[in-house]
Amino acid sequence: MTAALTVGRLYERLRETLELQPLGEATGLDRPVTSPEVSSPGLVLAGYVERFVPDRCQVLGETEISYLASLEPPRRREVLALFLALPLPCCFVTKGQDPPAELLELAADAGMPLFRSPLKTNEFYRRIKPAMEDEFAPRATLHGSLADVYGVGLLLQGRSGIGKSECVLDLVERGHRFVADDVVIAIRRGNDVLIGKAHELQRHYMEIRGVGLVDIQALFGIRAVRQQKRIEVVVELELWRGEEHVDRTGLDLVTTDILGVEVPKIRVPLVPGKNITVILEVIAMNHLLRYSGVNPAEAFNERLMAAMRKGRDGAPRPRHDVQAYLQEDDE
Repeated sequence: MTAALTVGRLYERLRETLELQPLGEATGLDRPVTSPEVSSPGLVLAGYVERFVPDRCQVLGETEISYLASLEPPRRREVLALFLALPLPCCFVTKGQDPPAELLELAADAGMPLFRSPLKTNEFYRRIKPAMEDEFAPRATLHGSLADVYGVGLLLQGRSGIGKSECVLDLVERGHRFVADDVVIAIRRGNDVLIGKAHELQRHYMEIRGVGLVDIQALFGIRAVRQQKRIEVVVELELWRGEEHVDRTGLDLVTTDILGVEVPKIRVPLVPGKNITVILEVIAMNHLLRYSGVNPAEAFNERLMAAMRKGRDGAPRPRHDVQAYLQEDDE
């Protein structure tokens, strides 16, 4: 389980992205950040707190700072004391503005962390919102190998030693791209998007039994690797035992649940001499066909059912040009 996000950790992660500078003493950095939402205080600075949503990081833009500057010092101190008494993780002042002296004083007394950014308020929101969503996105650690094949993210799974890494290595040799090996960190974005990436310490590295660790980027170049990729198909590699049922038509779509997202799952039995790399490429291309609205299995099934219905009705079957061509082909 990941550690709770604190203001101090948030500052360290977003310091460069938001160009943050602490204001006053570095106090309150252990305050928890429990919501990905970021908002401005709005009517709270006018004294109305009935509809205020707590636990959000607050942004003081030019409008808020100008409004505070327009107040008389006693009234400014009063509204700031009311504002800083609320359960806030921290406050950001945008556009490089100088906050009122009362804000610095009362924030220090309340242990409220204050940060300043030179970014305009709109740009500040544009940068911080995706960063906060990423921090709070549901995530899981999966055992497998992830590769980008024709733009499709294939997650190879199976028991240890079955050959997942070797399959991905062969895909890289054929011009596809490597994402992660052995440990894949899956992050859910929105409702139905799964992003997979490698752990920071093992990025671009792959373990090959009998060889050891290899650096894919160093061996094959920067074009052979990706930092992250959407997980679109799960491929389960398993040994062929003969008695198990294996889908022969592709009509029965099997899915697996990852972080609440249903992902297509394909079982590929392994036998000696089977070209798994080509099969993985076909799986990726077939997924692209399905995504564009073409389902070969369903199309074949419809043609077969139509032919069977015509046969039952006794209607003569039409002579297709292809059939005529094949019969007249003397080569």
